[in-house]
Amino acid sequence: MEFSLYLSSKSIICDMEFINLAHCVYTCDYHIVLVTRYRRKVFNEGIFAHFEKELAGITEHYPLIRIKTVNHDKDHIHMLVSIPPTMAVGKAVGIIKQNMSHELKQKFPFLTKVYWGTDGIWSDGYFVSTVGVDEAIIQAYIENQGQKDTGQTKFEFI
Repeated sequence: MEFSLYLSSKSIICDMEFINLAHCVYTCDYHIVLVTRYRRKVFNEGIFAHFEKELAGITEHYPLIRIKTVNHDKDHIHMLVSIPPTMAVGKAVGIIKQNMSHELKQKFPFLTKVYWGTDGIWSDGYFVSTVGVDEAIIQAYIENQGQKDTGQTKFEFI
């Protein structure tokens, strides 16, 4: 479902995709960065292509985790991920890290030698930031609640 919000006094336009569950409607997108352990530069185009392919497999088993965009540098991965409010971000990141570490080590045996003595290829932490409507849009939306509709404010559910 798409949602558009138009507020004439602030000329704010916001297009978002909403997901429906049994008891909620949400849009929870996160920018997630996963860094390789010891910042080892293990990603090249071939490994990243396999990473992308296997990442799609995760969404088959966890359909509520939606990978929207993914890209890489030599020692880290950037992802734009939609995670439902019923799942903790850390849980989703753990699922991605565990599955991808296993798949990459299985396909590329040299990673087992690079990361000997450990199961994972990822550092323990991760970066996460929310993505979506900014504070100014939310504030304008709340301030305009209850005002007489002059035909300028329109809400469309598509």
